[in-house]
Amino acid sequence: MSSSDSFEDLLKQFNQAKPAKQAEPKVGEKVRGTVVAIGEDCAFIDLGGKTEGRMDLAALRTPEGELKVAVGDAIEAAVTGKDADAGFLLLGSQHGHKYHGLEEVRQAYHQGLPVHGQVTGAVKGGVEVLIAGMRGFCPGSQIDIRFVEDLSEFVGQRLDFRITKIEGGRRPNLVVSRRAILEEEQRQRAAETRAQIKEGATLPGIVTSIKDYGAFVDIGGIEGMIHISELAFGHIKHPSELLTAGQAVEVAILRIEPSKDGKGRDKIALSIRALSRDPWADAVESFPAGTRVTGTVSRLQPFGAFVELAPGVDGLVHISELAAGRRINHPSEVLNIGDSVEATVLGVDMERRRISLTLDASKQPSDIPDVRNYAPPKPVSAKGAGTGAAKTAEPASEKTMGSFGALLQESLNKQR
Repeated sequence: MSSSDSFEDLLKQFNQAKPAKQAEPKVGEKVRGTVVAIGEDCAFIDLGGKTEGRMDLAALRTPEGELKVAVGDAIEAAVTGKDADAGFLLLGSQHGHKYHGLEEVRQAYHQGLPVHGQVTGAVKGGVEVLIAGMRGFCPGSQIDIRFVEDLSEFVGQRLDFRITKIEGGRRPNLVVSRRAILEEEQRQRAAETRAQIKEGATLPGIVTSIKDYGAFVDIGGIEGMIHISELAFGHIKHPSELLTAGQAVEVAILRIEPSKDGKGRDKIALSIRALSRDPWADAVESFPAGTRVTGTVSRLQPFGAFVELAPGVDGLVHISELAAGRRINHPSEVLNIGDSVEATVLGVDMERRRISLTLDASKQPSDIPDVRNYAPPKPVSAKGAGTGAAKTAEPASEKTMGSFGALLQESLNKQR
């Protein structure tokens, strides 16, 4: 089914949903209805049975100038006339007043100009909109750029629409679109944004949607994506832990990948994490060797357990340091994810972003060798070693170095 056909069907259902028109009230007869919209100069009243009335606000104000009614209020007034062009009844003291809404609406339609309307209700397939006293229909797919599950959130709002179809004479059926206006505004913003974006730039944005793998953000008519790994330095299970749709954020542009054919959208990689201070910058000062620390077990691997010491900073307890000398086959025999543990820092490797920990509380800071106190062994020259290649001192065995031997040996190898 084409979009045109679907609009026809929805409009037909919209019209059929209205009750049959009753006998029209005569001039001088009192009528009762509900205020459905309030404009700058007049209020529109639903009188039932596809009959609408219009009443000047001057007749609805107190002597002090305050408006006595609001949208949804019931109102009773006498019929004083009828607008032959627009087709609605004039109420109160409006006899002889001519309202040129229909002419203005037709002009806006032919020129593609936006019109202001008030959403008066959610109906099947869309929303009902009151424009210059005339009822219009906006399909659900045309109320916003994003998918809207609950259309009732727009009821009562005054919004701009573009008229996409007019059918009928004095009381025409209007089909309108708000999405057309939003998309045009988006294209204008996108053109302005493209002139500003470059890798490394920082821009404000609005979260448009949340996915398992990240979040999409509108940075001014252009959408980019923040991968879950770029949301924060700490462990994030799902982006919804930090973000919600509609939230204002500040992002950094990591990469811009032009579309392959030059016609599609560019892929823009964004980051929030890049705007935060790297927690590892203070790791050496915050977790020196020998420090007793408290953390939460974040992951278990066959070779050990990762412990979060601070957001974005994990330490590793090797499996050999988990059970105080007792042999275990897997860290899960001792720990569970989420456990709070106390550990001792064995060392910090800033280059590889690793902190070695032990759960052996019997180890005292004095028992932990400080890698910085060990000078690299001097190599034996080729001359002194006969015809063989240059040799270095033999590294100490893990047996003589204790449980910290592997880390110490690794550090010595780096210093060479």
